Amino acid sequence: MKKLSYLFFSAAVVVGANANAQLKVEIAGVSSGQIPIAVATFADEGVAPAQMSAIIKADLERSGVFKVIDAGTVLSETSPIDYNQWKSRGADAVVVGSVQKLANGNFNVRYELHDTIKSAELSALGQTPTPRYARLAAHKIADDIYEKLTGTRGAFATRIAYVNENRGAKDYRLEIADADGEGVQVAVRSNEPIISPSWSPDGTKVAYVSFEKRKPVIYVQNLVTGGRKIVVNEKGSNSAPSWSPDGSKLAVSLSKDGHTQVYSVNADGSGLRRLSNSNGIDTEPQWSADGQHIYFTSDRSGGPQIYRMSASGGAATRVTFTGSYNISPRVSSDGKTLAWISQRDGFSLYAMDLASRQEIRLADSATEPSFSPNGKYIMYATKGGGRTSLAVVSVDGRVKQRLTTQAGNIREPNWGPFMK
Repeated sequence: MKKLSYLFFSAAVVVGANANAQLKVEIAGVSSGQIPIAVATFADEGVAPAQMSAIIKADLERSGVFKVIDAGTVLSETSPIDYNQWKSRGADAVVVGSVQKLANGNFNVRYELHDTIKSAELSALGQTPTPRYARLAAHKIADDIYEKLTGTRGAFATRIAYVNENRGAKDYRLEIADADGEGVQVAVRSNEPIISPSWSPDGTKVAYVSFEKRKPVIYVQNLVTGGRKIVVNEKGSNSAPSWSPDGSKLAVSLSKDGHTQVYSVNADGSGLRRLSNSNGIDTEPQWSADGQHIYFTSDRSGGPQIYRMSASGGAATRVTFTGSYNISPRVSSDGKTLAWISQRDGFSLYAMDLASRQEIRLADSATEPSFSPNGKYIMYATKGGGRTSLAVVSVDGRVKQRLTTQAGNIREPNWGPFMK
C-alpha cells in the first residue's frame, strides 16, 4: 500500500482567524459517460473530526465525472469484496477504507479502490494525518480515485485564493480556502481594496495588489511565515502580478513610463525589465505553461485584444480576432487551452483550443477566470442575486458549480497549484 507523509502546511498556521462563513457549493450538470462508483462508509471513521466517506463522495459528485452510488454499508480495506454483487448494482468501482486513532492523536487512514469489471484491486493508499489534516486526507483519496479512473490528476486537495469584499464597511479580505470552499482562512485584511491574487507555483506565497498606500502596489504574502513584502512600488500604477512557472519571476503591468506596459521582475523585487513596447495599454500578463511566452491584453489595435510575445519581450502576435473586446487571458497548465473574457452580448467566459483555434462559450456574466491545476475546470467570478460569487465550469462546459457565501461579495479567484 502506498504511504503518504504529511509535510504540507496550512494557511491556518500562519495567516489569521477563521472566516465566519464557509462557501456553499451548488452543482449543476454532469459529464457525458459518468463512471458509476460505490463509496462505502469507512470503518470507525467516526473517531476522526471529518467523515472521510462523505468528503470523498462530495468531491467525486462535484467533479461531474462520477455517478456516486450509496453503498449503504460499512466496509474496511480488509473486508471481502463481492465483485458480482457490486456489478449487479451497477458499480464499475468500489471504495472501501478505515480510520484508526493512534496513540499520538494522529489517525491511520487506509483506503482501497476496487475495479468490479476486472474483479481486482486498482489502488491502495495509507496516510497518517494530524486532526488538522483529516479533511485533506479525504481529498487526497478522492484525487487518487479521480486519477486512477480518468487518467488525469485530481485537484480536490488544492486550494483557492479570492477577495471577499464589503465596500460599505470598508472591509477587504484576501482569503484562502480548500477547493471545496471549506477551511476558509483570512490571509490579509484591509480597509482599502485588494485585487489580483496570484499563487506562486509552489503554493507557499500569494502575490496581490493593495491600495492601502492610496495607489496600487504589488505585495507578496508568505503563507508559511505570515510575512509579506512590497515587490513593486514604482511611480503610477503597479498591477496584475503573474508568477513564472518556475517561481523565479513575476510579470506585472506598470505605468511608470507613461502608458501601462508589461514588465518582468525577479520574485525578490530586483531586476525590473520592460517587455512590451506599444503606444497603447498592455496589461494582464500571463505566462505560458512552458515559461517561453507571455499572453497579455492590449488595445494597440483599437480595442482590447489578447496578444502573445516572447517571455524576453519583443514583437507580439495577436491571438483573439472574434469580437471587439477580449480581456483576461489565462492558459491551462498543459499549455493547450486559452481561457478569456469576451464582451459579446455581455461579458462571457470563452475557451480556445490553441492548436485547432476552436472556441467554446462556457459561461455568461463572467469575469476573472482561473484554471484548476489539472486544466479540467475554470473558476470565475459572476454576478447574480445582487452580489458577486464564484463559479466553476468544466472546460467542455458540461459541469457547473457555484460557490456562494451569505456575507460579502467574493471575486478575483485564483486556483492554487498542486501541493507537493
